[in-house]
Amino acid sequence: MGIRIIFRIVFCTVLALHVPQNAESQESKTTIPRIGYLGMTPRPPDEDFRRGLRELGYEEGKNIFIEFHWIEASGHTPAQEADNLVRSKPDIIVAVASPATQAVKDATSTIPIIFVGIGDPVAYGFVPSLAHPGGNLTGLSSGLLEIGTKALQILKELAPSAELIAIISNPDNPGDLPTRKAIENAAPVVGVKVANYPVSKPDDLTRVFDTLAKAPPDGLYVIPDHLLFTQRERLVEFAAKNKLPAVYGLREYVLSGGLVAIGPNRTDMYRRAASYVDKILKGASPADLPVEQPTRFELILNTKAAAELGLSVPISVMVDEVIE
Repeated sequence: MGIRIIFRIVFCTVLALHVPQNAESQESKTTIPRIGYLGMTPRPPDEDFRRGLRELGYEEGKNIFIEFHWIEASGHTPAQEADNLVRSKPDIIVAVASPATQAVKDATSTIPIIFVGIGDPVAYGFVPSLAHPGGNLTGLSSGLLEIGTKALQILKELAPSAELIAIISNPDNPGDLPTRKAIENAAPVVGVKVANYPVSKPDDLTRVFDTLAKAPPDGLYVIPDHLLFTQRERLVEFAAKNKLPAVYGLREYVLSGGLVAIGPNRTDMYRRAASYVDKILKGASPADLPVEQPTRFELILNTKAAAELGLSVPISVMVDEVIE
């Protein structure tokens, strides 16, 4: 009898040692959705995404986790950092801009991916069509084809006598060709001619600047692209030095002293990305969620740059944000 009692006590003690004391909290943690977020570098719109989640009832650390990965800060290639993210097995991945989106697309065909700020998702090969993505990717387009046309219109309004507009673009960007085609088609309607100047690497800008300085155009439009974005200080400085009215596709150019930026409302775009997360967590498939195109564009003007160019802004140009 005594031996049996001792055995039972020892057996129960062994069981107790193997039962996690925080089993309930561990189980709770594993059921909380995990969002992997891959971008090039932190930007203000990233916080708009988090705000969008909060508006939908998600609280970080309570009913959702977000794991941020920044490619430039990591020192890794986009592919390497995407692999690191995929290995952590998130439930959903949010990818910002084309390099991050391409990297996670190559890294997984099963984890749902929501891309943000892609100029032309079809041209990139991310989805076969905007209405029917069909795979594990969907998200929000930045409406690159529309932006180019609007840029020409704005340049013509700011400089009515403009006849030739120089277009700076990256031919290695899959969205470049359809964007330039849209601009070329719009040019006769706007009443201008356009000439394209390709930039595939930073050193190409020196050659382009030399060419433009010798035969100045009447205006400049820089197509949104990550490579060109990294060279924004040089582009803005060149336009100012040569007294060129210039329109850009991202507001950071205007913050760096550029004249005008036209693009989708990124606050709204990133908040909308949160709604895609919510839908997928509630059972929707990315294959069935159409890619959303911007319904609202914003125009940002640098008044100091306008004054230095001697430009007066017509009332017809509806400015959403003024930077002095």
